[in-house]
Amino acid sequence: MFQTITSLRCLATLAGGIGLWALQTLPAQAVPSFSRQTGQECATCHIGSFGPQLTPYGMKFKLEGYTESNGKGPLVPLSGMLVASSTHTSKDQSGDAGPHAGPNDNTVIQEVSGFLAGRLTDHLGSFTQVTYSGIERKVALDNLDLRFTQNLKLGDTETLVGVTLNNNPTVQDPFNTQPAWRFPYMGSELAPGPAAAPLLNGGLGQQVLGASLYGLWNDSIYAELGAYGGSSYDTLKAFNITKAIRLDGLSPYARIGYFKDLRKQAFGGGLVAMQSALKQDGTSRTDKYQDIGLDGWYQWLGNRQHIFTLHGSYLHEDQTRDASYDLGAAENRKGKLDRLDLGGSYHFDQSYGVTLGYFNINGDSDGGLYAPEPDSGSLNGSPNSNGWTVQADWTRFGKENSWGAPWANVRLGLQYTAYGKFNGASRDYDGSGRDASDNNTLFGFLWTAF
Repeated sequence: MFQTITSLRCLATLAGGIGLWALQTLPAQAVPSFSRQTGQECATCHIGSFGPQLTPYGMKFKLEGYTESNGKGPLVPLSGMLVASSTHTSKDQSGDAGPHAGPNDNTVIQEVSGFLAGRLTDHLGSFTQVTYSGIERKVALDNLDLRFTQNLKLGDTETLVGVTLNNNPTVQDPFNTQPAWRFPYMGSELAPGPAAAPLLNGGLGQQVLGASLYGLWNDSIYAELGAYGGSSYDTLKAFNITKAIRLDGLSPYARIGYFKDLRKQAFGGGLVAMQSALKQDGTSRTDKYQDIGLDGWYQWLGNRQHIFTLHGSYLHEDQTRDASYDLGAAENRKGKLDRLDLGGSYHFDQSYGVTLGYFNINGDSDGGLYAPEPDSGSLNGSPNSNGWTVQADWTRFGKENSWGAPWANVRLGLQYTAYGKFNGASRDYDGSGRDASDNNTLFGFLWTAF
């Protein structure tokens, strides 16, 4: 407990220093590019005055290609972001939590990002992120989402048509139910996590490049169809990304959704699907993954003083692991994996927020894929994990009546994750005596954008 308090004190000291720096910085240097471009307060687009959870206005701004402008924004839409964090797990890890970290109680500058984010032309917009990782201590291309959009009329109905070029399936999604933008919106990179996840759950991020054609009909019905291809080793190396996967051919991606903005409340939901085949050295066979998901969300916005949200998603994956089976890395050729995420939040006065989330990963056992090892893996070969995450946060800036509005953004948060099951068991899941609850994580963070 003493170590936990010490780590949080270190984070608080760091937060105070950066907060003082933010107050002393000139407004022109502390303006996030979207707010600078539109003249709107951050609370217009984001629940709780800070990203990434979007309001209906924010969803439409994204779908319109980040191009809406009041005509007073900068020629080049640049922004920055810094995240400082402190991580404590209930039990020390058997080794260091990261390449430059100890086994527990780590306080770090987790990431520093620069963005080209906003309108480039009347119909072309960008969300391009380059990130320095304080964990790996290197700079690399992070998320990329370039959009070209055009408003049309089908009969008497307004229709938005767009093309997105991106490098992380679901990063282009306008709702906060898909993996790239799902709660928790910020998490520790120095705590153990479950061994298994569907491929669509971040498995292809930054390793691929894809294009999709999408449309929004009558401000309600959203549809998207596209495909992803693997990036070459030389291309990824140029952006300082380590190549981890190889796609065999193109991976088709499809999304359909519906949402309704009723001003004081909004709701929506949809389906998502993706099919991929991965190559492995040593065999001509591939591992095939078919992912299909269902999601839904609801927001009570009222007069924006009391905001309630609900969100949920279910993702099912069918696996045919011919390559892994031939290489001895899997005991079974076929398997299934499911992930369920549920959550809800309350925000008061766009400043104080509490969010509760539940997650459940369930799938077929395989002693090859989920072999036991210290801290990770599974003694019984099961990928099953579940738990709860609760977060409380305070966002001082980003509202119309706050200092630096609508430009300054600072959020302080405290998050706790408790596991009921981890990699197939509640107790001794890895064969070395580690229990699921040993991975319970207290995570404090300072998140600022400028």
